[in-house]
Amino acid sequence: MDWLPAAAAPLLGASLLALVLLRRVKARSAPQTPQQPRQRRILPAHVAFIMDGNRRFGAKRFGPARRLEGHAAGGRKLGEVVDWCLRAGVAEVTAFAFSTENWHRDSAEVALLMRTFVDQCSEILKHAREKRIRCDVLCTDATRLPADVRAALETLETETAFADAALTLHLAVSYGARGEIASAARKLAERVAAGEIDAGDVDEASLGAALALRSPPDLLVRTSGERRLSNFLLWQMAYTELVFLDKHWPELAEDDFDAVLDEYARRQRRYGK
Repeated sequence: MDWLPAAAAPLLGASLLALVLLRRVKARSAPQTPQQPRQRRILPAHVAFIMDGNRRFGAKRFGPARRLEGHAAGGRKLGEVVDWCLRAGVAEVTAFAFSTENWHRDSAEVALLMRTFVDQCSEILKHAREKRIRCDVLCTDATRLPADVRAALETLETETAFADAALTLHLAVSYGARGEIASAARKLAERVAAGEIDAGDVDEASLGAALALRSPPDLLVRTSGERRLSNFLLWQMAYTELVFLDKHWPELAEDDFDAVLDEYARRQRRYGK
């Protein structure tokens, strides 16, 4: 500071020190902005799940003799996954709970699954009322379901018919996609026979409107390492993004789901363009 008068130099130094201290005080007292959640470029509106690997999880966790206990663990996991979807902003979830092909399993396992469905319907109903989740059942062969299972599923639908639902959960029980498509075709054929529509009016739009599920999933997640659709939503998933995970369904963690959403956001959906 040779260019300043000697008397002015201490004053300037004191002023600079005061300015630095003032800035530090302001920085400490400034309100902290809360960390914002990570924004994703694209979010699926509708996610479908093939909840595979319950028996394998049961054998791994409880031993081969108790492998069927994995089904109850799988039912509990569905409630967790629905909560993850709610937090992420997903509007629809479709869960493949029991296929028409599953009726060919051992009768003891089928009976256990039916009891599990009744128990899980009660749990899902409590959860749905609390979170305002609308439940919808997709079933292409209801005649084979025991009466108590049908009653539990009907109650679930009736008691959760929220007009302002935060999320819609579609439960596919005794469901097969080929049967769903055949049923839709039969409905249209009956309308043609009744003179309500002409055969020439039957197109993709009319067939799609006759299906049990009209909303196509944006994303399918299948667990347990299997890489096939297993007669699930064959019509609706013509352009669905598919993600296959090696974990068994009850082992799925929220971090896994976040990674799946990130993978979905990285993909480009061209629809043939």
